[in-house]
Amino acid sequence: MTTETKGDSVLVVKNLSKVFYLGLFRKRVEAVRGVSFEVKRGETFGLLGPNGAGKTTTLKMVLGLVFPSGGSIRIFDFEGPTPQAMKQIGYLPESPYLYQYLKPLEFLDLCGRLYGLSAAERKKRGEEVLAKVGLLAAVDRPIGRFSKGMMQRMGLAQALLHDPAFLIFDEPMSGLDPIGRKMVRDIILEERKRGKTILLTSHILSDVELLCDRVAIVHRGRVSAYGALSELLRPEVRQIDIEIELPSPPSFRGLEELLAQLKGNVNRSLLGQSHGRFMCSVPGHAAAQKLIQWVFEQGGQLIELHEKRETLEDLFMRGALSATD
Repeated sequence: MTTETKGDSVLVVKNLSKVFYLGLFRKRVEAVRGVSFEVKRGETFGLLGPNGAGKTTTLKMVLGLVFPSGGSIRIFDFEGPTPQAMKQIGYLPESPYLYQYLKPLEFLDLCGRLYGLSAAERKKRGEEVLAKVGLLAAVDRPIGRFSKGMMQRMGLAQALLHDPAFLIFDEPMSGLDPIGRKMVRDIILEERKRGKTILLTSHILSDVELLCDRVAIVHRGRVSAYGALSELLRPEVRQIDIEIELPSPPSFRGLEELLAQLKGNVNRSLLGQSHGRFMCSVPGHAAAQKLIQWVFEQGGQLIELHEKRETLEDLFMRGALSATD
């Protein structure tokens, strides 16, 4: 069912906004404030932000589940979430609703009917996607007896059922154990290799770094950072962690004086151990070279060195701190 889009972008969102009026006194709440981004064909794109930032509201507007207050949405060269565009999308909500009295293949058969698949396609695809998400062993069990993680994988199965060109996953790792998370990561990587376009939200930033080509970080309804991770993350080394071993008795006093000069620090929890091995941290290569040279002069050894650069979590927090109303 995969369909090629004419342009380079599967989704283009411009100046999208949403205002809700809540309560008896109709309090005005701006959930989304001029969000703009685009998702290119064949990439995996991350829409990130803290709880209440406006991510899910943005996805719901893209899918036509919430009407926007302003801005524009273009999907597959269609203006807005038209029926033609929706046929090419597979959606996994954060908390998928499943008919709990149905068994997995019965539920997928229902979904397949809604997608317009033939009886033969529904049976074939149903078994394929259940195998892909690791639920074939549970085909005879009502969905109501599934764990939260199994229900999440069931929701993923229905999103994949009609082999859509554009996959939208809202917190796909929610409720999954480490094995389930790896399975979903592998599925996302596999779908990307097949040329599918993927838009996902996630609070598990290590997974986002592994999976996504580009990201948009949303804070308080606005985009605070947008682009390729290679462009957004600061390339310079922020800190170097060095594990060393000093001869007995270890020269801790001299080391602490040197680290004070280098603006570094030592892990004091290891001080006083007979083997003299401990961790210290210094800011940059010049300081690391001076420390290592001193260690060798003392007759010590360099055990391990690890450079720390900015991570997606650092970028996320930097955007959170800089976001203003």
